[in-house]
Amino acid sequence: MTSISGNLVYYVSGVTLLLVGASKLPALARRRRDMLLRAACLLLFAGGCSMLLAAPWSIVELNRRTGIPNVAAPVFFAAMTAFSGASLLLIINWRPAPPEQTVRASRVCVAVYSLAIVAIFLLYWAGSAPAEQIALFDVYYANTPYIREMILTFLVTQGVAMVAVSALCWRWSGEVHGSLRAGLRILAPAYLIVAGNAGIRLVAVAARWTGRNLDFLVDEISPQLVAPSTLLAAIGFTLPLAGPRVTAAARAVRQLWQLNPLWRALQDVPTPNAYRASLPWWRTPPAVLLTARKTALYDAILALAPYCDPAVRETAYHAALRKGDDESSATVAADAAVILIARERQRAVPKQPQDATYGSAAWQARDLIPLSLALTSPVVRDIHEHHVPPQKAALHA
Repeated sequence: MTSISGNLVYYVSGVTLLLVGASKLPALARRRRDMLLRAACLLLFAGGCSMLLAAPWSIVELNRRTGIPNVAAPVFFAAMTAFSGASLLLIINWRPAPPEQTVRASRVCVAVYSLAIVAIFLLYWAGSAPAEQIALFDVYYANTPYIREMILTFLVTQGVAMVAVSALCWRWSGEVHGSLRAGLRILAPAYLIVAGNAGIRLVAVAARWTGRNLDFLVDEISPQLVAPSTLLAAIGFTLPLAGPRVTAAARAVRQLWQLNPLWRALQDVPTPNAYRASLPWWRTPPAVLLTARKTALYDAILALAPYCDPAVRETAYHAALRKGDDESSATVAADAAVILIARERQRAVPKQPQDATYGSAAWQARDLIPLSLALTSPVVRDIHEHHVPPQKAALHA
């Protein structure tokens, strides 16, 4: 069925799929009626078993332990047929559709592929395959009654399912965006490769019917398609699950980086009525770090509110407009300048705050990231240097 050199690829792929499937069992126990989850678990376990059974060592060992020649063939065919049906069932339940349509399609899928699995075993027991074949079972028994029909049943049902799943993934990918679309665009060629593998083996079998020998398609070409299809399928299924989390984490990290200028400016501002928790970055999720950072910055800005001078804001606002900023950018630059000057005034007179005429209400709807980025504005630097002695500005900026 496969070349001897493929053992490691099959075992690694199989064990990985089985471990992922085992991790889903607690969720399956809680949601037994969830058809999507059931299909996913079936796919993972069927795929894992298929990979393990496809390894040449497994084929030899299964035949030897059972004492039945080539019994590994129908067992592997049945596992792969279950995988094909589970793949189609998963996409049927994953893709948005009217509930009654999904239920009807799921029942047809389960019925057809269950019958195919039963037919595989019945045809094997009705036929005769006494000579053990590890790599060339399909072509060696291509003309044997009943065994021939068993091989055809497997290859046709697998090919049809894989083509259908590939087409559904590609069509659905045009209706969605983000990591789900990327995952579907990867799954489509992955399943198409599996369908191509079934087609190649079918060509080799048909060649035997006409007296020709294309066994190299089964022995040499077909095994080369296993690794890329397995890798693409793993990535394709992982992306929609992990993609949103990775994207959210990356967004949080980017925002933390953008908040660095504001954090450097305000991290030493006293906030007596606020608690700042120390969160180690190496074991704290970026989203939690971001929330804590924003909270600390809002607390610092609130503490600086009594020191904010509306005249400074007005000066900075008009200066930004003269520099060519639009009203929104000028407003943010003015706020950034006010904060820096308020910080210096708090340091100079910590116990004698001005009347809170500027007030904390001005910051309630303010986005901290533009405020942080505005700290590098030439207008803000000029205002800061104008109100603070050069040596002190260089020390605290």
